[in-house]
Amino acid sequence: MARGTGAARKKRVSETKPRQAGPSRETRIVHLSAEYWPYIRTGGLGEAVRGMATYQSAAGSDVTVLLPLFQPILDADYELEPVGDSFTVQIGHRVETGRLWEERDGTGGPRVLFLENEAYFGRPGVYGEAGEDYPDNHLRFSYLTAAAAQILPELCPGPKPVLLHMHDWHTALAVVYLRTLGRGDPFADRVATVLSVHNGGFQGHFPKEILAEMGLPFELYHMDVMEWYGRANALKAGLVFTDMAATVSPSHSFELRTEAGGFGLHHTFLGLHDRLVGVLNGIDNRIWDPANDPDIPAPYSAEDLSGKAICKAALQKEYGLTEDSGALLIGMVARMVSQKGMDLILGGRAIRESDAQFIFLGSGEAKFEDGLRNLAAAHPNRVAAEFDFTEEREHRVVAGADALLMPSLYEPCGLTQMRAMRYGTVPLARRVGGLEDTVEDGHTGLLFDDYKPERLDWLIERAIARYQKPATWRDTVEHGMAEDFSWERVVDRYFEVYDQAFEARFESLDVATP
Repeated sequence: MARGTGAARKKRVSETKPRQAGPSRETRIVHLSAEYWPYIRTGGLGEAVRGMATYQSAAGSDVTVLLPLFQPILDADYELEPVGDSFTVQIGHRVETGRLWEERDGTGGPRVLFLENEAYFGRPGVYGEAGEDYPDNHLRFSYLTAAAAQILPELCPGPKPVLLHMHDWHTALAVVYLRTLGRGDPFADRVATVLSVHNGGFQGHFPKEILAEMGLPFELYHMDVMEWYGRANALKAGLVFTDMAATVSPSHSFELRTEAGGFGLHHTFLGLHDRLVGVLNGIDNRIWDPANDPDIPAPYSAEDLSGKAICKAALQKEYGLTEDSGALLIGMVARMVSQKGMDLILGGRAIRESDAQFIFLGSGEAKFEDGLRNLAAAHPNRVAAEFDFTEEREHRVVAGADALLMPSLYEPCGLTQMRAMRYGTVPLARRVGGLEDTVEDGHTGLLFDDYKPERLDWLIERAIARYQKPATWRDTVEHGMAEDFSWERVVDRYFEVYDQAFEARFESLDVATP
């Protein structure tokens, strides 16, 4: 696929600018997600859903978030209280018991509800353990989605229209239950739906025999709905039935429609036509603010960057690197997996041979952790690897580094590059997905195209050369800090998507949109 640059890039970004919101502001919005920060997160999903829901609520909408009551949430000792009585959910031949819990924080934000089922969610992991998925994930998430479809009328009483916003494959079956088992029910028929694809590389595909266990008719198992290369695909089914689909950046909405970028579902994404849109994620500027960040050694701003130099020196000291203000310090905060470009990092020569310093923060696959560990041992004054991720460490790395490394194989949106620019940390990234939409080469960051180790080496050498020109580097820093990636600029765009979902839903019912 040809990459858009310059005017083309700006055109794609402009597609996500907010326009006047319609009647969707008056709806009851329910977000169904497996993750929601700060309660549970494994990557960017939980933070994205939290930002979306929080700022929709701040805009005056009635917003509820429903997620599983995972064991780590219980272990965190939140003050939860039960909501109503226990209930049963019929899923095929299974009868499951559930109960809702809630934490009220008194902030007036979205209502957050937790669905309890100890057999399915009372485990150490969210999706699996030790790098392996739980073998009964199809049962766990069919329970979550069937339960959500069943209790939706109780969550959303009254005459207001209801919008169900599902996030990734774990929740995609909710619309399948609504449109099949719930078909003909006046409430279910009028629920408008949006399915967000945060990471299309994860789709929830299982042996076809599991349809009976999930309580779904086997008639769904054909190539136009749920069949996918001889397996049943939950994400595909959700995309077929949903009123609107969204992904997390304009460029990624184009990539999903290509054979190279569609993860085997490009025909499904193409078939959505204008029912698939790309809306860039945002960041919470109240949490990510270098002038008021309690987790960094010194505050700073675009007008006064002296605090950033203090943060850099403290970071070098914390990780045992040579305390040298003249050395380019490059940080990487990510899951250490193939998607994030680890093959390029370990396969290139720049980290071994350049004068730049590197700090890697995040856990991942054993082979990549071992590779980084060996690099750090071979170059202890220049390279550090920290696999015990904490949010406080993330803030310190983003604030103290001069540049942020994101050589992703694919990146639907990416949040770290947005945080980095706000903190005056220059993104060094591959021109793909949301990185293409947020980083302007030579202006707010530096980009490369081909997924090859030598091209990443070239990018790092280019960054070192630019850093040796202080005025040029500072110009890049200041342009990045001037960018606005706040959720405030996104919220109206989602209201517009919701209006499109209502139009599609009521057009299918041949009735007027409320």
